[in-house]
Amino acid sequence: MSSFSPGALLRNLKPDNFTIALLVTVALASFLPCSGTTAVVFGHVTTVAIGLLFFLHGAKLSREAVVAGALHWRLHLLVLASTFILFPLLGLALRPLALTFLTPDLYMGILFLCALPSTVQSSIAMTAMARGNVPAAICSASASNFIGIFLAPILVGLLIAKGAESKSSVDAVLSIVMQLLLPFLAGQFLRRWIGRWVDRHKATLKYVDQGSILLVVYTAFSEAVNEGIWHTLSVETLVALGLISLLLLALVLGISTLVSRRLGFSKEDEIAIVFCASKKSLASGVPMAKVLFSTRSLGMVILPLMLFHQIQLMVCAVIAQRYARRDEGKEATVSTL
Repeated sequence: MSSFSPGALLRNLKPDNFTIALLVTVALASFLPCSGTTAVVFGHVTTVAIGLLFFLHGAKLSREAVVAGALHWRLHLLVLASTFILFPLLGLALRPLALTFLTPDLYMGILFLCALPSTVQSSIAMTAMARGNVPAAICSASASNFIGIFLAPILVGLLIAKGAESKSSVDAVLSIVMQLLLPFLAGQFLRRWIGRWVDRHKATLKYVDQGSILLVVYTAFSEAVNEGIWHTLSVETLVALGLISLLLLALVLGISTLVSRRLGFSKEDEIAIVFCASKKSLASGVPMAKVLFSTRSLGMVILPLMLFHQIQLMVCAVIAQRYARRDEGKEATVSTL
């Protein structure tokens, strides 16, 4: 059996380029926040960028991949149940602990991330790294994102009290339809004509995804800085937020692993379930937050999601490597016989 490599662990814990860009954006907003007319212009540019982001999501979503994996319905139901039922229930269960150490706005951010769909790219990448059922992961993650456009705003309304600074339900639905759903459906409709071009240029188009998120983060944190976010957040609060996020992720990973084994799924299916069921999408979550929440509370709401995003990538990368090495001991034993 091969030994665990500290070097490999450190490489997995190293932040990726996008995470570094997020940190730089937060720092930029902290020292050079936009305000007044500049903030209004950035707001309009961000709205257009979000529409383009969801248009490309629709154009990139392969119907063939969804149809190919749709027959594995037990796996997909388990992933969706974890994403849209288990996560919200755990978020509510953590309320006493969270409100002991966090502000109400940060706890609102935790509830918001619990309502979000799974990631697509990282769920598939982790499943492939761990040698799991990649077609099933593609189908589950894609279905989660599509269903999340409709379901996430409803869950946010159910989880977050009416007194919270979120937009009214009618305004939220109209905003979701106009800014997110219509561009997404337009991308799906036009995929037959532009799908091949989009697939060929995925590496380039990812900068549209990342640029849109960075724009929302910059405008949100600019407003938060103008409202005095760094005067109300202490280092202890940030550490507590990180630990609560880690606890939430650990609970979901443990429960999804246990349930998949009790239900008799293969190891490859278990891997797809674990990685698709434990992720939350930054790419979908940040634009949704801008649509659903008032500008004043936006920075605090997306902060838990940004932190959870990095934690899930680091932890799941380590787990994926452990899954990938699962047969090495057996192979070494067989080779000595």
